[in-house]
Amino acid sequence: MSDTFSNQNIAMLLAALPIPVLLVGGDGRVAATNAMGQALLGSGAALGQPYVSVLRQPALVEAVEATIKDKTLHKARFLVHSDGKEGVYEVHCNPTNALNDGVLVSFLDISDREQASQMRRDFVANVSHELRTPLTSLMGFIETLQGPAKDDAGARMQFLEIMSSEAARMERLVSDLLSLSRVEAEERLPLRDKVAIGALLTSVINSLVPRASETTVEIITELPEHDLSVRAEADQLRQVFTNLIENAIKYGGAGGKVLVSLSAVEGQPALRGQPGVLVKVKDFGAGIDPLHIPRLTERFYRVDSHRSRQVGGTGLGLAIVKHIVQRHRGRLRIDSDLGKGAEFSVLLPRGDAV
Repeated sequence: MSDTFSNQNIAMLLAALPIPVLLVGGDGRVAATNAMGQALLGSGAALGQPYVSVLRQPALVEAVEATIKDKTLHKARFLVHSDGKEGVYEVHCNPTNALNDGVLVSFLDISDREQASQMRRDFVANVSHELRTPLTSLMGFIETLQGPAKDDAGARMQFLEIMSSEAARMERLVSDLLSLSRVEAEERLPLRDKVAIGALLTSVINSLVPRASETTVEIITELPEHDLSVRAEADQLRQVFTNLIENAIKYGGAGGKVLVSLSAVEGQPALRGQPGVLVKVKDFGAGIDPLHIPRLTERFYRVDSHRSRQVGGTGLGLAIVKHIVQRHRGRLRIDSDLGKGAEFSVLLPRGDAV
């Protein structure tokens, strides 16, 4: 009777834990588990089953075995695959006096931590690559100017122009990195200003008219008679719309057109039923393969790396746009058909700014 009562207490205790756990008895068999442990390990984690057949992964089996042997804590990693995604768990194998010197195996999900760590490594590698290319170019030209081309005025002017272009590319990259860092740091700060979106769009478009004129791109606007306002950070929204309209000018093709529209929308599910303001920036160029759309806002992701660098892209613009829109509790949507252009939609809540 006392053993039954004890087992019931153990089961109740494990059920109350917020992480997957498995109790291995001194006989090497599963003595208890909770619902989360059952879900993680599957139907094979039945009571009385040998832990070796339940855990399977060698590193984890060895950790449990070592804990049974020397009665000390051992750790291991446990990898799972589900729906095409990999989960990573940090497993603690703790000795326990319950059930003839058993082992309490607990699983801590560290998938987010591992993903963040991988993202940091990828980010550093990407930044290093993006800076190394222009730096290598600059160093080569400097060496040439100090040597063979030292007295060649024509070559000197040509090389200096290229060096200026490469230095400007590095400056843009550093500027975008700083912008991304500021946006992420300010992501949770409250929005206090009331910003008239129509007036902001008009100002952004006026600043980009000279650039559009260089490639004979026509910017067409569809703005409401009465302006619409939102609670926002004006400089950040200016950065969003400048980036999107500038991209449309660059990638829409020479002699084309860019359509910028603003409208009020009601009861948006994406905004939890709130009324919103919808800004669309559409070009009529080559468009984007739908395969690339889910990854466009990733840092340094480019559909066409060579073309992006040619037009001065750093690969960070849409990542900055995404973070700014998220800070404003809005939504960014990208639609495109090959050969028909691309449309970027920014949906922002009006809230109490109307």
